[in-house]
Amino acid sequence: MTASPEHQAITTIWRLEGAKIIAGVARMVRDVGLAEQLAQDALVAALETWPAAGIPDKPGAWLMTTAKNRALDHLRQAKMHVEKHAEIGRDLEAMEALTMPDTFDVVDAAQRDPIGDDLLRLIFTACHPVLSTEARVALTLKLLGGLTTDEIARAFLVPEATIAQRIVRAKRTLSEARVPFELPAPEELGARLASVLEVIYLVFNEGYTATSGEHWMRPELADEALRLGRVLAELTPQEAEVHGLVALMEFQASRSAARVDAAGRPVLLLDQDRRRWDQLLIRRGNAALDHAEKLGGALGTYALQAAIAACHARAHKADETDWARIAALYDALASVNPSPVVELNRAVAVCMAFGPAAALEIVDGLRDAPQLKAYHWLPSVRGDFLEKLGRREEARAEYERAALMAQNVRESELLRERARKLEG
Repeated sequence: MTASPEHQAITTIWRLEGAKIIAGVARMVRDVGLAEQLAQDALVAALETWPAAGIPDKPGAWLMTTAKNRALDHLRQAKMHVEKHAEIGRDLEAMEALTMPDTFDVVDAAQRDPIGDDLLRLIFTACHPVLSTEARVALTLKLLGGLTTDEIARAFLVPEATIAQRIVRAKRTLSEARVPFELPAPEELGARLASVLEVIYLVFNEGYTATSGEHWMRPELADEALRLGRVLAELTPQEAEVHGLVALMEFQASRSAARVDAAGRPVLLLDQDRRRWDQLLIRRGNAALDHAEKLGGALGTYALQAAIAACHARAHKADETDWARIAALYDALASVNPSPVVELNRAVAVCMAFGPAAALEIVDGLRDAPQLKAYHWLPSVRGDFLEKLGRREEARAEYERAALMAQNVRESELLRERARKLEG
């Protein structure tokens, strides 16, 4: 059954404002799970009231006030049973939070509004290291991305019950571990921020190139990650790596329209119609990268990857790509973030800049890396180098091996097609 216009409007408003409301209530009750429940109560009230009374002029403020009133009722009831001074102090802070203006504008860090501070607390809480990576991803998408449990389950191709259990356990873990709803101490900020950025980029990558399923991309996940990254960048204007990650996602997202053909089949980077790349996103990527570099973050992990993506964005044609610079940037990335995956990507740049023979040596040195045992891109890249060297039968075997390892249907089809072209 089609939802009414009022219900559709409420759903849209909730997706835009839900995270801010949960964050504001969590500051009062100091419990993310309880805060979500109270915010959902406010949403139910809106669904019951707005269709008849009309949508208020400031729907976000209406939801926030209603949710805070629910939270205040809860705290008053709790106070009747608790006489400890800590609880009294919590009530006083809750009263302070209740009187804070329900503004939704993000301002400069020196004058950051309470909503901005609360959102930061919610981001760091949802991505707390006490949770597993899978739990952080699910909780982040639920609380901050505004996705329903069903939407998250469909995005990651797992049963809805699995995602629901992850979210419930995540909230229970945060509560049992008594994770405070606060920003990390200055000495802990770097490590905790790295966890937040890891989760956001993991979500983006799953949307940009799906690990499994029938579709090459899942745009809704990439869009949510990019939105979260932009919010975080506004809330932490002096954090270079945040802007580096946003730049990287902007550049990569700019290619989305050109990454599949009319039938949904993958189109590799060198074969893409660059006229279809989104120039607005490229400009945003350049601005974010410039900001990261001005903050002294040029050698950050995400900023270096963004600089590599910028090299592709500057090339109007594939043969204009500055592969020597890209190879040098991968050298720098390997020095600050050494990993077999970085080495594999560096090998691709070396192949394009200096030829497949030198690149094959790098890849052959990675064949025993435990992290790449099930990584289908290793035989895929090696097959490409062998094909360029004229070793067609070896290349075909590598493509077929990669196709068997790939879990994404579109990737597997692409690799099998490359193998078929080398038959005979």
